Amino acid sequence: MDDRDSVRTLIDIDNEIKARGQDALAGYNRDRVHLKQMLFHRCLKRNRWVFGGNRTGKTECGAVECVWLARGTHPFRPNRENVNGWVVSLTQQVQRDVAQAKVLKYLPRRCILDIVMREGRQSAPEYGVIDYIVLRNAFGGESRIGFRSCDQGREKFQGTSLDFVWFDEEPPKDIYDECRMRVFDRRGDIFGTMTPLKGLTWVYDEIELNCNDDPEVWCEYIEWRDNPYLDADEIAAMEKVIPSSEQQSRRFGKFFSGEGLVYPEFDANVHVIPPFDVPKEWQAEISIDPGLTNPTSCHFYAVDYDGVIYVVAEHFEGNKNVDYHAAKLFEIADRLGWKRDAKGRLSALIDSSANQHTLASSKSVAELFAERGILVNCNVNKDLYSGIQRVKSLFEQRPPAIYIFSNCVNLIRELKSYWWGSNDRPKKVDDHALDELRYFVMTQPRPALPPVREKTVIERDKDRMMRNIRRDRGWMRN
Repeated sequence: MDDRDSVRTLIDIDNEIKARGQDALAGYNRDRVHLKQMLFHRCLKRNRWVFGGNRTGKTECGAVECVWLARGTHPFRPNRENVNGWVVSLTQQVQRDVAQAKVLKYLPRRCILDIVMREGRQSAPEYGVIDYIVLRNAFGGESRIGFRSCDQGREKFQGTSLDFVWFDEEPPKDIYDECRMRVFDRRGDIFGTMTPLKGLTWVYDEIELNCNDDPEVWCEYIEWRDNPYLDADEIAAMEKVIPSSEQQSRRFGKFFSGEGLVYPEFDANVHVIPPFDVPKEWQAEISIDPGLTNPTSCHFYAVDYDGVIYVVAEHFEGNKNVDYHAAKLFEIADRLGWKRDAKGRLSALIDSSANQHTLASSKSVAELFAERGILVNCNVNKDLYSGIQRVKSLFEQRPPAIYIFSNCVNLIRELKSYWWGSNDRPKKVDDHALDELRYFVMTQPRPALPPVREKTVIERDKDRMMRNIRRDRGWMRN
């Protein structure tokens, strides 16, 4: 082989590498995308977040989402012409090394019309800092992907109308608020991919705790084992060297406080399910934690034939009297067709403190509920530690022994924000729904009895024949 052949071979190899790069997007969709990434892409909500451990593929799906939206080729969302979006990184260096590199990886070179650099040469954009990319949209127009970094300050995020913003890692709250205003008039999308290394920040309070309550907010957790392209032996080795407390964020993508969650076994992706009509025979109990200025929390519980618990409905409201709460419980019971006694009364478990009389009233809370048609049982097991352990065991079983309907948003929120405090006791904050969950679980509810099936004609003939035989042989009881 002479020198010209060697040069020709190197050129062919270089062209092949470039061709592979242009086909990276097709390869992602065909071979590399995993289930959790696809859940993100398919979600149609306008404020989506992926909380992932390191190396779980969260940045990959964020970059692909940007390219799909900008090109107008998103397979699951309405596409637009002349799309304008931003990629927001923490610093310019992180932009260059992470988010910008991923966008260039998945953006076919044939679609790029222009690259405007902030630093570096246009001929080698991967080695510099890009200001924005102009690309050809599938509808024939031109789209623009701009790059911003949080170290530029809030002022650099003002004034522009956008169709999307992608946050690669957690931004400061003021920049997030500014970007929300940028997509406001165009009804654009905000999405973020991050590893929660900073503890319980504003993202936890505003996004994670509200993703089951806000119709426009969605979040998903990705851990190492969700990524099928990570080597199992490498995962096992990392599990041994990284402290368990650090694994909460770096492996599982979980928000973590130094004290630790009381119920880390709870996983909204596993234990929260869409509501459905439960069979009448599953209906088990109502449980109440009463409050005056604090919220009164009440949930309706069902148990299936296998003993699996379902939390099917919620009433949660503060600064209301017993008349109001009783009316709300009957309203929910009517909607669910909930069981009542012969006099039309409901029965419920309630905190034993409801039996106490106060100076403000000559009657206890239990008596006030009873007068309004709700017979409350104050004899509940309030042991904190055994109750917590029993609830934890329900969540950690596989398949789970408890499911929560997605409309029980306050119970879900409390499960996510219930932290251990000092002296091995949970912090006494936002635990009203959790208290009455424990009351019900500590009753050790039994599985529902299957409905009695009507016998077939053959079975009825057999019974009649056996009765005749017993009568003829003198086996009938008096």
